[in-house]
Amino acid sequence: MKTAESEFVCAGVSAAEVPLAERVSSPVDQPRIERAVREILAAVGEDPDREGLLETPARVARMYAEMFSGLHEDPRRHLGKAFTEKYDELVLVRDIAFNSVCEHHLLPFMGQAHIGYIPDGRVLGLSKLARVVEVVSHRPQVQERMTEQIAGLLEHDLGAKGVAVVIEASHTCMTIRGVRKPGSLCVTSAMKGIFRSNVSSRAEVMSLIYGKR
Repeated sequence: MKTAESEFVCAGVSAAEVPLAERVSSPVDQPRIERAVREILAAVGEDPDREGLLETPARVARMYAEMFSGLHEDPRRHLGKAFTEKYDELVLVRDIAFNSVCEHHLLPFMGQAHIGYIPDGRVLGLSKLARVVEVVSHRPQVQERMTEQIAGLLEHDLGAKGVAVVIEASHTCMTIRGVRKPGSLCVTSAMKGIFRSNVSSRAEVMSLIYGKR
């Protein structure tokens, strides 16, 4: 690999900027969710017919349809359009903001994803990486699986020589309940290809992710 000057580093792409119109309409049974939310409100001792709660079930149903929209979309569709380029150095998109839902407690976790890859003759439009993060994060998730899914998609569907995915996230399931440790951060990584087999390549991408922060 060459020095950092030969790398392409793009920071600050927000997955939240991916338009909702780009997503496939989800077949979520919103009336069923509304009925369930009414039951939950009654079970905790609230009056679901109270003025302030009358529209809550419908709001929650719409929220779940949005938060879990990735269940009804294939992230591979964002990897189908790649460009032939004679470039075989690191491409890194850093600080891709995302929000997801922990499948254990149905509470949000949010953070940033950093994705680097070494092309093998084909490069991807940079926004497509943010779109992949958006789809994979918008479903009931655990951070470990989400990290591996993103890396696997790039390795197999893009055919990259190497893929590095690092995700940093704060989980509300451990900051607002249970152990209640605000400020804690979970970091996961998945290294494929050259980043798994070559220590210097792995060190380089990690230094570019965390350098000058």
